[in-house]
Amino acid sequence: MPEAPTTWILTGSVDNFAVTQELGFELIGFKERRRKQALSMEIGDRIIFYLTKVMAFGGSVTITSDLFEDRDPIWPGKPGNPDPYPWRRKTEPELIIDEAAWVPAESVKDDLEHIAKWPAEHWKLAFQGQLRTISDADSDLLLERMRVAASAAA
Repeated sequence: MPEAPTTWILTGSVDNFAVTQELGFELIGFKERRRKQALSMEIGDRIIFYLTKVMAFGGSVTITSDLFEDRDPIWPGKPGNPDPYPWRRKTEPELIIDEAAWVPAESVKDDLEHIAKWPAEHWKLAFQGQLRTISDADSDLLLERMRVAASAAA
């Protein structure tokens, strides 16, 4: 029996999310130091977007290609580092919700297994770093909350 797809949380800025949206959610880039993690992803895996500063979930995509390197700048980088995301995969949108419906992490923090690994007062540490995997239960919960938020906003 084939293994179930893995769900990844991709932490990024609202600006990067906006660029990804302009690309039709058909391409995702990973930081230089995340190559090993990006290599371990499989076609069919899911990526859920966690947006920094606003601390909310904005949607999900499915990976549709193998990892490839491309250093043409697409996403905003810090000064002096114009191409911070050279490891890329093609994707297709699964569930993208409007900004008004983004799901605040605070609203799900007590329900996610992933966050329970940290002391309650430090739950925000659960989303430090660009990539991490989450359990199927957490994936299901986030997708359901995003679907409900998208329906309520429609």
